[in-house]
Amino acid sequence: MNKIGVFCASSDRMQQVYYDEAVRFARWIGETGHTLVYGGSRCGMMETIAQTAKQSGATVYGIVPRKVMMADMVSDSIDVTIHTDRLSDRKEFLINESDVMVVMPGSVGTLDEAFTAIASHTFGEHGKTIIFFNINGFWNKLFELFQQLEQEGVVNKPLVEFVRKADTLEQLIGIIEQL
Repeated sequence: MNKIGVFCASSDRMQQVYYDEAVRFARWIGETGHTLVYGGSRCGMMETIAQTAKQSGATVYGIVPRKVMMADMVSDSIDVTIHTDRLSDRKEFLINESDVMVVMPGSVGTLDEAFTAIASHTFGEHGKTIIFFNINGFWNKLFELFQQLEQEGVVNKPLVEFVRKADTLEQLIGIIEQL
């Protein structure tokens, strides 16, 4: 698992614990020789992860939609830039370029990326694991919903086969290392 795709917030208004854990995770990515694949923005947690991973020795792939480029919001921490026309193209490249996907705390865009990865796995387009980094219990309610979906019988492929939750950085690293 060399290329680690990260979906996360572009917000800089989150609780400090989320940025602190993002720094710890990004350091591990760089120090262990992994490659970071992310959305290419220089905002919020996205920039925190990119800068820290780069400073820690990682190669950083930025998947940059035209709108991010036109707004001059592209990170300076990117080694390899892949330009896309639309946000939907960015999701496709993020999934295709990554060996595993980690979902950090985030908002609607992060959920959109995560659900696209989950749906495309269910549809058989890839066989990659999606790991939700559940910092401070951030994703607990989502996993309750996943459980309800399975109980209601609307999930055709058990999510537990490829969607994981890590409550700590150590759990996250353990899952990645077992893949």
